[in-house]
Amino acid sequence: MEIIVVSIGTLSQNSFWQETHAVRTPHATTTLVRDNERVILVDPSLPAQALEARITERAGINAAAVTDIFLTNWRPAHRRALAAFVHASWWMLESEIQTAQQALERATIHTPGNSDDRRVIADEKSLLARVKPAPDKFTQEVGIFPLPGYTPGQCGLLLELPTSTVVIAGDAVATAAHFTHGRVLPGCFDIEQAQECLTELYNLADMIVPGHDNLFVNPRIAGF
Repeated sequence: MEIIVVSIGTLSQNSFWQETHAVRTPHATTTLVRDNERVILVDPSLPAQALEARITERAGINAAAVTDIFLTNWRPAHRRALAAFVHASWWMLESEIQTAQQALERATIHTPGNSDDRRVIADEKSLLARVKPAPDKFTQEVGIFPLPGYTPGQCGLLLELPTSTVVIAGDAVATAAHFTHGRVLPGCFDIEQAQECLTELYNLADMIVPGHDNLFVNPRIAGF
């Protein structure tokens, strides 16, 4: 199995940098997992042209080689390039699909019929209709790992290597600093669930790919 961080994400506002308001466009960390014939791209966040170039630079493959897209949640920052991967299968936890569908239905009811917003909602529905409920496992070593709290269906991937366990956590872990300080992102759907997931990851994962930072080693491994 091969795990490659294709693009390191960033938050629009990072409280650990003494930022009190949004100062940049957020994007999620994009990770590529290659296991035999499966090439899984997690959270295709950069604009399509930039992401396609980054996949070639970081993984030495064409974007067309991607077989699966896995979304850790339905937030826009995690899927900017989604539509560019029409050849791949799209996956997300079923509860996150349902939550997104319900939100779009509510938005439809409260949006005028001929408005630009209504057309945006229709486009969102069309994208979401292509997303399938993720299987429990993509391969023998790559399985889904529900991490609810930030969103109802927030979900990562659990990668079981011969000597270590890696979790691609999405927004369940925003950055390495958030993890070290035991903090979750503001605006969580369920902050108690989100905090419980941090504790679970501390006890389970040897390495973590966070939602908006580079891969890091769990401080527990170093005895912290």
